[in-house]
Amino acid sequence: MLTKRIIPCLDIKEGRTVKGTNFVNLRDAGDAVELADLYAKSGADELVFLDITATVDGRKTLLELVNKVAHTINIPFTVGGGISSVADVTALLNAGADKISINSSAVKNPELITELAQEFGSQCIVVAIDTRFVDGKKHVVHTRGGRTATDKETISWAKEVEERGAGEILLTSMDADGTKDGFSLELTSTISRNAGIPIIASGGAGNMEHFFDVFTAGYADAGLAASIFHFKEIGITDLKSYLQKKGVSMRL
Repeated sequence: MLTKRIIPCLDIKEGRTVKGTNFVNLRDAGDAVELADLYAKSGADELVFLDITATVDGRKTLLELVNKVAHTINIPFTVGGGISSVADVTALLNAGADKISINSSAVKNPELITELAQEFGSQCIVVAIDTRFVDGKKHVVHTRGGRTATDKETISWAKEVEERGAGEILLTSMDADGTKDGFSLELTSTISRNAGIPIIASGGAGNMEHFFDVFTAGYADAGLAASIFHFKEIGITDLKSYLQKKGVSMRL
């Protein structure tokens, strides 16, 4: 049985870690390097760093901060935000990232997924999908930090990014984000059961049972969360111990 992964997420704005609800009402959550160090030492399996305003601001990811985080931790490190070219990925890998995450640029130019996968290998390419339920009918992909709805339906887009060479999907439910009411299990399950690549579930974690649910009912390969870790509501070591006792295979 493959072990499931617990992944803290650092949403970065102006060099600081922030967290909001439904992608708005951001509040400061601490120093990125200090948090990264804490999570690596606390048993996190990986770390995700998302420069959430890079695309909107029309700039590249904060390379210096990425470098500081990378040299502080010893776990796999995924970085996203403002990535749109081979050169961008090269710069981030040179700064210490292990994987990169693309979202808006992939929607705008799906061929970029294939190009990056061929250049760096699928294992290096994560496609982030920010999705919201629209008009009570379907889940729709959003870009630019959740600000812009697209014409792409989430389930079909997830299939396309896999076909184009993505090695992993970071699936964030904007409706659940920051609510602490639980992950979007139905959507996560639908995509996970039909995917041949790992699915990281994001959005809505509020307690340990929510992670159990997303690994069992949601079939996710990894659970990502932010505020419950940032504000010390749940300890990663305690969470992994709880899940292991519940029969979920974890790396302790």
